[in-house]
Amino acid sequence: MHETFLAAIYACHSVQVTFCAEDGEVRTRTGYPMDFGPGRRFKDGLSRYWFWDCDSPGGPHAVGLLPSQVHSILETDRQFAPASFVSWPCNWHVSRDWGAFS
Repeated sequence: MHETFLAAIYACHSVQVTFCAEDGEVRTRTGYPMDFGPGRRFKDGLSRYWFWDCDSPGGPHAVGLLPSQVHSILETDRQFAPASFVSWPCNWHVSRDWGAFS
């Protein structure tokens, strides 16, 4: 699962993620893999799978999931352009070649 997520980052392929949400519901979302590591939103320092959720009912946004929350990650063959969603200074934990967004 982890290798699939990393491969999708490197190839700029979207992913389908099935996970247990904070409310206990199991959800499946399609999005863009962003990073694996701790985030500023959480103060626990734990690494999370970060992805851009493209089909959330509330609109697209970043989601950080602990590995224990993730049931599966499937790489699709659909490519994405980082410029379509990255609008912040990049400081990724996972190295990649995303040009100006690396």
